[in-house]
Amino acid sequence: MTTLQSIITIAAVVFGTLMTRFLPFLIFPENKKPPKYITYLGTVLPYAVIGLLVIFCLKDAVFTCFYGLPEAISIIFIVILHKWKKNTLLSIAGGTILYMVLVQTVFL
Repeated sequence: MTTLQSIITIAAVVFGTLMTRFLPFLIFPENKKPPKYITYLGTVLPYAVIGLLVIFCLKDAVFTCFYGLPEAISIIFIVILHKWKKNTLLSIAGGTILYMVLVQTVFL
C-alpha cells in the first residue's frame, strides 16, 4: 500500500467514525423528541445485543465431557452476581475473570 493509499484509508476511517458519532446528534437534536420507533429500538436493542453476544460466545463451546463446564460455571456466576449487586460492569468483569482463572488453572 502506498503512502497516498494509506492516507486515503485513514481519512475514510476517520470520516466514517466521526459520522457515526455525530450524525445521531444532528438527526435527533436534544430539543426534539425522537420518533416512537427510535425510542422503542432504544429499549429493546440492548437486550437483543446481549442475547446475540451470549450466543456468539457459546457457539463453539462443547457441552460434553466437562468441556463446557468453565462456560457454564461462569454464566451461573454472572447471573448470581448480577442479581446480587445489580452492576453490569461488575458482572461482566467478574465473569470474565472467573472464566479466565478456570481455563488457565483448573481446566487445563
